[in-house]
Amino acid sequence: MKIDGRIPSGLAEAGPAARALEAAGYDCGATAETKHDPFLPLAAAALTTTSLELLTSITVAFARNPMTLAQVAHDLNAGSSGRFILGLGTQIAPHITRRFSMPWSHPAPRMREMISAMHAIWDAWYDGKPLEFRGEFYTHTLMTPYFVPEDLQYGRPRIMLAAVGPGMTKVAAEVADGVLCHSFTTPKYMHEVTIPQIEQTLAAGGRDRKKFDIVAQLFTVVGDTDEEIAKGLQFIRGQISFYGSTPAYKGVLERHGWHDLQPQLHALSRQGKWDEMAKLLTDEVVETFAVIGTAEQVADKLVKLYAGKVDRTGFPFTDLDPDRQKALLAKLKSA
Repeated sequence: MKIDGRIPSGLAEAGPAARALEAAGYDCGATAETKHDPFLPLAAAALTTTSLELLTSITVAFARNPMTLAQVAHDLNAGSSGRFILGLGTQIAPHITRRFSMPWSHPAPRMREMISAMHAIWDAWYDGKPLEFRGEFYTHTLMTPYFVPEDLQYGRPRIMLAAVGPGMTKVAAEVADGVLCHSFTTPKYMHEVTIPQIEQTLAAGGRDRKKFDIVAQLFTVVGDTDEEIAKGLQFIRGQISFYGSTPAYKGVLERHGWHDLQPQLHALSRQGKWDEMAKLLTDEVVETFAVIGTAEQVADKLVKLYAGKVDRTGFPFTDLDPDRQKALLAKLKSA
């Protein structure tokens, strides 16, 4: 498996952090779009590394359009000598419409069309084809030589798509280069729902499974003491309850028979009762979603869960002793 680490959002910290990930043996450094732009730190990381892949995990796709995404993805890929991976996610309707003031409708068909439109733009740039993309949601029909990038030697970036439900998982296997399995999943859901659907969709489309990456990262709680574990569980409990309130993710809870939990979490989220949401989760729920233990125990559990089934995972614990960290990365990478 390939192993991903995290790159911080601050521009001053991103470059040194990426260089440290590369030196430690990580395969990829990832940023997420939460409080900051996900692309800028990767530009800094590209200048301080030579082999580390650079991934947005994720950037909010529907806050942008295919042309802006195609352009920034090209620039980061060219600037990193072909090491950039564009990780896309939909976010949810309230954020797209009320936070970003962008349209929301039919997320799976819209995402399929967005990625197809990006490839049409790249076809115009890399292959010299006329730009004539006309879809239901996006139309791109103008590309003059003045706006075609000149640094085309590294080709088009790879695209990975975040997915939880069957609709978006199917889109990922149809038009993307990989799927970013959301942390809000469980081994049962992944092995019974996500992976079989990916494999079936790839086979139906005549796509090579070996050329498609399944990226999986469960919630993890690492600590050498009970106090460290308890602190990590408190944070993870809040994250699980937050994601569990999302209607689109209810299938994961229902797979385990927790049919009433998502509506309860959603109702509390609408009231802003975040602390009460976390208290709704039993220890069984938390332990089903999270991998818990020392760094060595977590690594062993990830190998058992993922070996031969997924292509890459995350191990975001970079504050370990360097020798200890390298040993754990070697174990994970050999799985």
